[in-house]
This record gives sequence, structure tokens and C-alpha cells, in this order.
Amino acid sequence: MQEKLVEFANLLRENGVRVSLAETLDAFGASEITGLGEKEAFRAALRSTMIKRASELPVFEELFELYFSGLGEIIKQASQAVQQALSMSDQDFQKFLDEVEEMLKKEGGKLSELARQLLQNNSGQLEKAIREAARAVKLSNIERTIEENYFARALARQLGLDRLEQEIKQLRDDLQKLDMSAAMRARMEEYLDRRLKALDDIIKRYVRMEREKREVQAREQQHLNRLAEKSFYYLSEDEIRQMNEAVQKLAQRLKNVIAVRRKRDKRGRFDVKRTLRQNLEYGGVPFKLRFEQRKKEKPQVVILCDVSDSVRNASRFMLEFVYSLQDLYSRVRSFIFVSDIGEVTEHFRTNDVREALDIALKGDIINVYAHSNFGHAFRSFVDDYIGALNKRTTVIVLGDARNNYNLPHDWCLREIKQRAKRLIWLNPESRNTWGFGDSEMDRYAVHCDLVEECRNLNQLYHVVDQLVPRS
Repeated sequence: MQEKLVEFANLLRENGVRVSLAETLDAFGASEITGLGEKEAFRAALRSTMIKRASELPVFEELFELYFSGLGEIIKQASQAVQQALSMSDQDFQKFLDEVEEMLKKEGGKLSELARQLLQNNSGQLEKAIREAARAVKLSNIERTIEENYFARALARQLGLDRLEQEIKQLRDDLQKLDMSAAMRARMEEYLDRRLKALDDIIKRYVRMEREKREVQAREQQHLNRLAEKSFYYLSEDEIRQMNEAVQKLAQRLKNVIAVRRKRDKRGRFDVKRTLRQNLEYGGVPFKLRFEQRKKEKPQVVILCDVSDSVRNASRFMLEFVYSLQDLYSRVRSFIFVSDIGEVTEHFRTNDVREALDIALKGDIINVYAHSNFGHAFRSFVDDYIGALNKRTTVIVLGDARNNYNLPHDWCLREIKQRAKRLIWLNPESRNTWGFGDSEMDRYAVHCDLVEECRNLNQLYHVVDQLVPRS
């Protein structure tokens, strides 16, 4: 059972559900208490130990049905179909299986293990043999419907279906020599034929089931990809909820990438001069390698987010993304603006990210229903907060730069750039619209180190990746 639970945990991970080693161990303990007899109790035990987010429940439920109602259930259904075809009750069928076992003791001395397991209705051993064969042919690599026939044939070859057919044929011939009634002989022959066909059906259904497992993963990935490419402005309420989960997953992926990158670059570059000096006593042979000592420096980030209606979703996800990664920075300070500007850093420090977002965007800190005035907001920031910037600070402005024909005060960005390490502007509008109408993007862009279009989650991910030092 533990082997199956480990396999199920891996399947969940492949489909985007994070299951830790500790949670898998908890699942071991819970399953020992519930057992497999009560399916719903067993399902509840795994759900409570492996699932942390409501959004992961649909994936869990679908995979649970596919996995635990999988091969074992297919074999059970195939056996029931044979029983029904023979028009036998449970008691009659069990008695008939006893007779088959007696017959095999007399005539089945040279039968393969697969033939014995199949004819004696040994479901557990048959399932084990099929799973081992599936691993041998790498059935887990199946992706498309068109591959089902190929993998079904490969699985049949690995199991030795050709030899099994010959064994069943030989058994049919041997039945003619046995002392039994004609009716019994006919029933035995029908049983042998139906068992052989049942195995072929089991193989095909199992291959189809494995392909459907992969489809769950593919659908989840395709959905995430579509969501990540959709403009923030056009997201529905349901998609915003889904996007929150996507932000967390992408943030975790970025953390993992950065952790690997920092570990790889930890030693710094190879220092030729120090290496030669350290190895003079060995005649210059480099037994002792020396590397440059890298200065570890986490950046500081200041975020200025426009929260007017047209870009509010983009600001929401920008704040959530950066605060999900805040342990990669030495400090994060956040400001929101429409015309006035207000700091929301403390709300993120003392509340959950999503609670802090709700507080920031509901209008208690600034008037979020005012007309956009970037110039006024920037001038207020320079007057009140310019002292927060230094040469370790990256300033990120997220907004569409539509200023309603007010004074742009672009000199404020020049002041910010002189104080900070970098000034980055992210615009959730298409680049083709910049500078037209009341857009002041052309004036603001000349003072920025980097100006990027940021209309969807993929673009946001790319930009945030650039904010983290490479070592």
C-alpha cells in the first residue's frame, strides 16, 4: 500500500499539487487507520493529509478516481463480466473456480505464472504483473490517443500474451482427454476463451486509463498557460481567483530557479592569480583551487502601483507576486496611488497577502475612485518618501501613464533615478498605445532604466525574474 501511496503522491505532483514528504508520511498513517475497506473514509484520509488548497480538490478527486478505481477495478469488472456471461451466481462461480484449480493441478503443470493468475482469478498477482510490465514498457510516457494501440501491443508483448494464447489453446485440447461431462467441458472452454479476451480488454482499458491521467496533467498545464497569457484587464472574477493560485505556483517556481542559481554561483568565478600563488609549493600544479569571494547582496524594492480601475488587476498581481518572493529581498516597501499616494507596507507585514490586498484596494488608504494624476502622485512621493531610496533600491512603477492631461512632473522620475539603483516601469497597456492621447509614457520612459509591457502573468514573471540578482 505504501508503494501505491508514493506513486499517487508523485502523480499529484506531476499535476501541479504540492505534496511534501511529511504529508506523504501522514497519508501512510491515516490510511493504516482507515484501511481500504471503506473507500470514502480512505479518500477523506488522503484528502485531509495531502491537499492544502481548495483549488487543488478537483485535481485530487479526478486522480483519486483514476488511480484507486483504476487497474484493480478494471480487473474486478472483467471478472464480473466473465461470471455474468457464464450466468453464474457468486456461489456457483466460486465453486467453478475451485474446479478450475483442480483441473490446473492435473493438466496445468507447465503453465506460466500469468496463465495461472488469470485462470484462477488471482486479481492481486495479476495486477502486480501488469504494473511491472507497464513500467518495463514505460507506459507513463503515453500522451496522445493515437499512441494507445502502440502501448497496448507493447504491454501485451511484455506480458507474454502470445505464449498465453498457445497455453490456452493447449488446455482446450487437453480438455478433450479429461473425464468430464460434455456440458462441463463446454463451460470450461467458454471460460478459457472469455478469460483470454478479458485480459486483452484489461490491457486496453488500463492503457486508456493511463493516457487519461496524463490528460489531466496536460489540461491543467494548458489552462495555466492560457491564464498566464490572458490580459489582466479582461480577467473574470473566477479567473482572478484562479490567477491567485497561479501566482503562488509561478512564484514558487521562480524561488526554486533562483535557489539553484545562487547555489551554483555561490563560489564565484575561478581566481587564477590566487590559485597560482597558493600552489607555488607544488610547482604551480593547481592542487588547491581558489575562487573569488562574492559579496552577497539582496536588493531593496520599492513598488509604486497605480490602482485605478483600468490597471487594478495588474497591480494586485504585481503586489502579490513580489510579496510572495519577499524573502529574496532585504526590504520591500509598497505604495499605491491614483492621484494621491499612500504606503501599504505595514498592511502586508501584519496581514496575509490577500487580506492586505483587499485593505489596500478598497479605498480606505487613498481615494481609488479619483481621476488618475501621475504627476501629482510622483511629486508627493518625492516630497515625502525620497529619503527611502538608496543605491541598493530598485524602484518599480506599475501604471498605464494616462495622466488625464495633468502636469506630468517627469522631473520627479529623474530625481528618483538619481537616488535609486534602478528605475523600472511596467505598463499593462499594449506598447502600440504608448504616447497617444493622454498617455505620458514617452516623457516618463526616458528616465527609466527598463520599460516593459506587462499585460499578463508570463510578462510579470519575466520582469520579476530580472529583479533578483544572479548570485
